[in-house]
Amino acid sequence: MSATVTGTEMQHVHTEIRDRIAFVTLDRAPVNALDSVAVRELTATFNALARSTEASVIIFTAPGDRLFCAGIDLNDSARRHARTLAQGDTTIDLLDPGAVVRECFWAILDCPLPVIAAVNGKAIGAGLVLVACCDLIIASENASFSVPEIKAGVLGGARHLQRLVGPFKTRKMFFTGEAVSAHEFYRLGAVEAVVEPAKLMASAIELAANIARNSPIGLRLAKESLTRVEDLSLKEGYRIEQDYTGRVTRYNDSQEARRAYLEKREPDWSWS
Repeated sequence: MSATVTGTEMQHVHTEIRDRIAFVTLDRAPVNALDSVAVRELTATFNALARSTEASVIIFTAPGDRLFCAGIDLNDSARRHARTLAQGDTTIDLLDPGAVVRECFWAILDCPLPVIAAVNGKAIGAGLVLVACCDLIIASENASFSVPEIKAGVLGGARHLQRLVGPFKTRKMFFTGEAVSAHEFYRLGAVEAVVEPAKLMASAIELAANIARNSPIGLRLAKESLTRVEDLSLKEGYRIEQDYTGRVTRYNDSQEARRAYLEKREPDWSWS
């Protein structure tokens, strides 16, 4: 089923839902650079999917096999930081020109559905940040990752990169602006799998389908708990996880999961 989850046609972001998998495609030719329109459309899309019950998991990708996202459109960035209101801008764009971009990243990071990035090519700057905000990454052999902000006279993205490859590799990438291959990211544990370009979507769909078999309520609470405990100590984090166990067991779907597991059958989720 095709869907414009916000109820309006979008220019650069397309959404389709099949078999409880939402496919979100960023498509802004020629290089999928992010302007304010694309950023706001991504924010609206992920926020709408967060409120919907149609999907249990999201695959986030881009068309072609060369570029996932070339980062922020520098022309648009210059406009936002010009300290004057242009057509379509709001007061927050003037007072905090980075807000629109942060809201996009947080919409993906905090989306209660697990998000799989299917990275088909270069993920540059803010494109890498989009990937880092996802939960799992399947990469094409064509994929590479970079934060070349220092070469363009700007900064940002290093904290997200640290989630993927740790502090020391981040420092080298950030100071040099060098691109790193998907195979190196796989070696460092950031990427789930590196596959042939023709097999990228099939691999992402296989992983998404495996996730979507689980309780949609359970998945949402699991994602929320993982997000909350990520930067906590072991003891604090595990205590919160126990609280989430108590929350999920109050739902009928938790009981159905146990029954289906013991009876060796597919569960029938009721969203209750």
